[in-house]
Amino acid sequence: MKHLQHLLVAPAALGLLASGANAAELNINGVSEYASADQVTSVTQFSDVYPTDWAYQALANLVEQYGCVAGSNGTFRGNRAMTRYEAAALLNACLDRITEVTDELRRLLKEFETELAILKGRVDGLEARVGELEATQFSTTTKLSGLATFVVGANRFSGSASRLRSDSNAEFGGTVFNYDLQLALETSFSGKDQLTTVLRAGNFDGDRNVFGSGGPSGLATLETAYQEGDQPNQLAIDKLFYSFPVGESITITAGPLVGQEDMLPVWPSAYPSDPILDVLTLNGAPAAYNKNLGAGAGISWAVSSGLRASANYVSANGALSDTRSGGFATDEAAGTGTVQLGWEAETWNVAAIYSHIQNGQDLIAYATPFTQDTLGSRGVTHAFGLGGSWSPDDSGWLPSVSLGWGINQSDTQRKGQVSTSQSWTVGLDWNDVFLAGNNAGMAVGQPVFATDLRGGDTPDDGQFIWEWWYQFQLTDNISITPALFYLSRPMGELTPKGSTFQQLGGLIKTTFVF
Repeated sequence: MKHLQHLLVAPAALGLLASGANAAELNINGVSEYASADQVTSVTQFSDVYPTDWAYQALANLVEQYGCVAGSNGTFRGNRAMTRYEAAALLNACLDRITEVTDELRRLLKEFETELAILKGRVDGLEARVGELEATQFSTTTKLSGLATFVVGANRFSGSASRLRSDSNAEFGGTVFNYDLQLALETSFSGKDQLTTVLRAGNFDGDRNVFGSGGPSGLATLETAYQEGDQPNQLAIDKLFYSFPVGESITITAGPLVGQEDMLPVWPSAYPSDPILDVLTLNGAPAAYNKNLGAGAGISWAVSSGLRASANYVSANGALSDTRSGGFATDEAAGTGTVQLGWEAETWNVAAIYSHIQNGQDLIAYATPFTQDTLGSRGVTHAFGLGGSWSPDDSGWLPSVSLGWGINQSDTQRKGQVSTSQSWTVGLDWNDVFLAGNNAGMAVGQPVFATDLRGGDTPDDGQFIWEWWYQFQLTDNISITPALFYLSRPMGELTPKGSTFQQLGGLIKTTFVF
């Protein structure tokens, strides 16, 4: 019991002399305050105690004879009021250091006999609860955290392309109620390494994991939108990888299911990682930051206090032994090799990235159908990205700002295929909007769109994407986020000539963290 007593109280025995102590309800916060108090060996260590104080000699005797006096940040705070419970707790802590019971101490023990008994009972009860918790926990090395998300929403399509508009409203316009469940297990064997296992289930429609089938382009894919293949409501392992340090500045990560983003030391954005549209979370470079998931390995190096460097490789088909359809580091690996150099400071960061992407494996994320189809042919895409963010020191009217831009060069042979494409994003988010804990944000950008075609043709592939959201933080564990998103031209160059076609989506997202 002595160990827990010292966690709850630290000695400051002069308080026992306070005549104003009374039997009030035990204030655990007040008692616990002494746990962080500093032990002293001389009364001169207190900046607010002077030889002219009436209790100076008594305090000096307690320090020198019994060593059971403590302070806080070099002060004793002798005029502070205390409860009888706090006085009893202080006396109880002093008893461990006292070898001779004097008449004065006997009187004090008698005076606080009831309070000492109550305190002892509570500490014994706390020890029993701690023992029960240790006996029933499923692992001493693993921490389990969960994230459950409900999404209710719908899409609406408009524009002068009447056939495309009516077909899209019929196929993608229904109101849906979906969920995404994630369970993360973080296991450490040495205190510095970590084995990460993520279990996930969901019922979002379609192999592309898009919101309500998202629309004809898939650009309305939500950041929270999971389904294992074409089987809804199936719990599956989404990620499984192991990270460990080598020396003080190097970390190695490897696993059969690891994401490109899991091995990057710098994510150059202050924009939340779970807002609405996934494409607006990829730092303005959805080709370079393509979140390829599969068998992979990587290394990151903390070069200095702020400078970070990394290199990694991920093969989406790395679990297949047939080299004609997969394998690790084969022509069919669906591989992404990435290097990144970045700098992190307290309120800002910046990073440059390069990814070497095998075309033909749907790894150019969130391109328009025109761009995606042409980049789907055999070859290699060299994707570059530059991004950064800045956050104000305090909450207010100034938002956090995140900027990103990407450019991609593809090896193409046939006339009319995409040789150059670009993308960009601007994200703003505000903390403590209207009420403390509530946040708001918006982002605008263009996903991967063609800017140059083989043979000199001029593409007409541009479009804009916006999103707006406001997060109500109901409790520490529950939030509700209403949101809108708008796609000005989701079909890009495949929009019928001389026609317009837009997409508007609305949703309410409820998030439970446990």
